[in-house]
Amino acid sequence: MNEPTDHRIRVLLVEDDAPIRMRMAAILGGADALELVGTAETLEEARAQCAAHVPAVLVTDLKLPDGSGLDLIRETRRLYPAMEIMVVSVLGDERSVLAAIEAGAAGYILKDSSPVDLVGAVLDLVAGRSPISTSIARTIVRRVQAQPGAAPQDTPPPALTEREIDILWGIAKGFTYGDIAERLNISRNTVLTHIKNIYRKLEVNSRGEAVFAAINHKIISIGP
Repeated sequence: MNEPTDHRIRVLLVEDDAPIRMRMAAILGGADALELVGTAETLEEARAQCAAHVPAVLVTDLKLPDGSGLDLIRETRRLYPAMEIMVVSVLGDERSVLAAIEAGAAGYILKDSSPVDLVGAVLDLVAGRSPISTSIARTIVRRVQAQPGAAPQDTPPPALTEREIDILWGIAKGFTYGDIAERLNISRNTVLTHIKNIYRKLEVNSRGEAVFAAINHKIISIGP
């Protein structure tokens, strides 16, 4: 008789503050759809846990006692390209958020988010969305759109096809890959192929970074 298959999403949590780590671990571990495979409080522990468990989702803080979460994000993106990465931090400034996205994080939420938001953000991440706390998303979008030198006139934006732009707009609006495929009447695999081409053309590594690069180059615009 075949063994039952566990379809829960495997999550690794990296947080150096013990009380916060215990609270977040209880939230993630108590969700029916998630399996908390481990926790870490340092960069060194996080590296070892990633190698041992190779989770589907890495949830990490940026400020760690022996290094930066940004280094962990970059290494994870390089070593485990299929792993989804989300930052949970008290840092909501533009510099920290953009640095995390450029490093490869696809989601960024603040630690003051409710328990429902934490679990929902992980599920959104796996579904193809890029969860970002509203308070920082609006700030970053306004900042990028307002940059006078964001897309120099003598540097043409990357040439994306009309279909690639449609898909990029769908990602920016928070649609899942399945939603985009249904709206455009194409297969999910075709959507993934287009996304790979988008990443290559924009020279990015994550959905969040692709959206910000597209706004930066004025390829797409997100209205209020």
